[in-house]
Amino acid sequence: MMTSSAKEKIQKEFKEEMDYDELLNCMRCGFCLPSCPTYIETGHQEKYSPRGRIALMKGITDGVIEPDDDIAHSLDLCLGCRACEPVCPSGVHYGHLLESARTIIQRNKKEPIRVKMLRKGIFNELFPHQDRMEKVTSLIGFYQRSGLSKVARKVGFMNLFPESMATMEKVLPEVPKRSEMKQRPRFFEHEGEKKATVALFAGCLMDTMFFETNKATIKLLQKAGCDVAIPENQLCCGALHGHNGELEKSKEMAKQNIEAFEAVKADYIITNAGGCSAFLIEYDHLLKDDPEWAERAKNFARKLKDISAILVALDFQKTHRLRLPEQIITYQDSCHLRNVMKTFSEPRLLLQSIEGVHFVEMEGADTCCGSAGDYNIVQPDMAMQILDHKMDKVEDTNAQTIVTANPGCLLEMKLGVERANKTGSVRAVHIADVLLEALVE
Repeated sequence: MMTSSAKEKIQKEFKEEMDYDELLNCMRCGFCLPSCPTYIETGHQEKYSPRGRIALMKGITDGVIEPDDDIAHSLDLCLGCRACEPVCPSGVHYGHLLESARTIIQRNKKEPIRVKMLRKGIFNELFPHQDRMEKVTSLIGFYQRSGLSKVARKVGFMNLFPESMATMEKVLPEVPKRSEMKQRPRFFEHEGEKKATVALFAGCLMDTMFFETNKATIKLLQKAGCDVAIPENQLCCGALHGHNGELEKSKEMAKQNIEAFEAVKADYIITNAGGCSAFLIEYDHLLKDDPEWAERAKNFARKLKDISAILVALDFQKTHRLRLPEQIITYQDSCHLRNVMKTFSEPRLLLQSIEGVHFVEMEGADTCCGSAGDYNIVQPDMAMQILDHKMDKVEDTNAQTIVTANPGCLLEMKLGVERANKTGSVRAVHIADVLLEALVE
């Protein structure tokens, strides 16, 4: 519950910190409504639309609406998918407004001490420290390899958790030993003709839980003619912090990442996680008011490319033969990769270049799957509602393989396959993994 003093502080800080010009940019035309998952899933409730949420933010800033728990819930229920931005004729940067509003509310919200401690543990003590991420995820690997996972399911231990989390445990990728993570080199030489030097943004979860996908990404880059460097001292991109009201911490992390990549004289910075890339490419916005870092952030953002974009730019699909057993493949967009990075044709082009593949475009592939970072954990009911509708669209394609380009989306689609009882007949896979699988040596 918000106290009176908290409401007063929120209202004051909205006036001081919200971008009022950006709030005024919204013309209330409604073009965003059909693109908003929560507006659709809630039966077209205005307060759960981008237009409605902007009106609430403006009302608080103007002092005509008092912030309350219902408004906080409206903002929290937003996936942050930013599908509203490409269709907005005024070019409203809705994602920036949402992050600012959530940060102000989080800063002043009264929470139980256990919630505060949990947030501190996750946002301050875990994700900003890659060595700790390795330790935690290696425990998951031990849990998988030791047989404890089978025992936990057999005795019904997982029934103590919410259904979505219990099902998610089944679809987690196999996590390598920590020694394997530690032994991975920091530099990989190109194969064939050298075309570029790239630096890989390894990511926190991508370089632990999805370590094999990072290995596939590196191999593809080598095959494309790239020297691949993995800068030391890089850490989590800060997206989880930025989307959950911890913008100051995300700024600290952005600065460390920029410094780490400046040490490598790379032509491009490559990502393979749509959610990370969208936050990374907006480091220039995040640090725009910091004279020391603003230009450095712009230089960092200019070099950023998704793995699919760099492969297409280097004509990978023209210079390498790709082949798979005959199958139908469909593609689920990463919202942030599509809506922020503007990368959507390249993954499709690569998939369509694979011999044996019949590519079928999924209806609504450009709409969110319900993952949205930690959304499927903090808003499980809405996330599962969105996911179940997404799986209906997958079924319409008759696809045996669902490809995506973001770890959260990948886990969500694996979860959807499990919930739809399609395990064994349908698989979900990251685009880097499927391309390496298809590569004919």
